[in-house]
Amino acid sequence: MAGSQPAGASETLRRRRTAAVTVSGPAAIGGRLRAARQARGLSIAQLAAATGLTKGFLSQLERDLTSASVASLVNICDALGIRIGSLFEASRTDLVRRSERPRINFGGVGVTEYLLSPDSDSRIQVIESHIAPGGGGGDELYSLNSDAEFVHVVAGRLEVVVRRDVYRLGPGDSLTFSPRDPHTWRNPSQSEEAVVFWVLTPSPW
Repeated sequence: MAGSQPAGASETLRRRRTAAVTVSGPAAIGGRLRAARQARGLSIAQLAAATGLTKGFLSQLERDLTSASVASLVNICDALGIRIGSLFEASRTDLVRRSERPRINFGGVGVTEYLLSPDSDSRIQVIESHIAPGGGGGDELYSLNSDAEFVHVVAGRLEVVVRRDVYRLGPGDSLTFSPRDPHTWRNPSQSEEAVVFWVLTPSPW
């Protein structure tokens, strides 16, 4: 009969098709699975041991050469400590041009500030401050509802007070501290402007 196959050939073909379903388009998740595995310092062999899946299957999955069952995907995501939904979320990129950065005013004296991170992003807040000689956040200590605060001095000098500790920073110096601790800051120079970048996470406002 025309088109007939040798005995067992149809079964072999069926198995190959089952094991090698190509995933394409927006549902491709291999790159994100590989990035999550590498971020946790796991080899494919270690992930295979943790999930009970084969190294070959995981390798193909990371290259989007096969698809996973719901049970297998749940198993993999549990082993990697990620949500299944994160594999399908669109990558978020927000561009703020220098000419479009908004001028802001969070208080203080002699301070010109610009918001460099998107104002809608609650994950992080990045601020560029130009502090006039003698200017600063004021003498009264204050606290912010964030987990971490990072300050980097680009030019000039900055004096940061955290509780009773005083940190004197110069160009290239950086300081990380808890913004929940009472603190304030100032430019101690009498003649030179300070240029400073602040990073807070998550955004306190």
